[in-house]
Amino acid sequence: MNSLNVNSIIRFVVLILIQVLVFSNINFMGNINPYPYILFILLFPINNNRTLFIFLSFMLGLFVDIFSNSGGVHAAACVTIAFIRPPVLKFAFGMVYEHQTIKFNNTEFGNRVIYFSILIFIHHFIMFSLEIFNISNILLIAQKTLFSSIFTIILCALISILFSTKQR
Repeated sequence: MNSLNVNSIIRFVVLILIQVLVFSNINFMGNINPYPYILFILLFPINNNRTLFIFLSFMLGLFVDIFSNSGGVHAAACVTIAFIRPPVLKFAFGMVYEHQTIKFNNTEFGNRVIYFSILIFIHHFIMFSLEIFNISNILLIAQKTLFSSIFTIILCALISILFSTKQR
């Protein structure tokens, strides 16, 4: 087992614990809920086994669902963003992704924020749509998606900056 696998396992466990113990208890103004646990999916190494990645994303969402009693909405949203991640990576990083040379710590901050933003908005939209599951509440879905996404993007960007090991 190499250090990359150990780091991924540690990140998986720590993000689940932080999500269920700290961030699941935060609810600003009824519409703002942070979900930084999806950093595991966002920062998972590019060149690993795709099937394993989608399975781990499902397990990540499932554990959050189990601890927060949310009925599978996190698992569905996590699997969706894991599945659509390659085209989003290509959009955000262009040729760097084409050559499979992305190291998230070495990418430009703007590209990383674009990548984070797209996947976080999709994750939150799917999650809140399944949670509310009523088309007549589309404004509530949009409001929760927008505010929670902005807060999660800021939180994920800060966490990725704080724990960055950029080579200089």
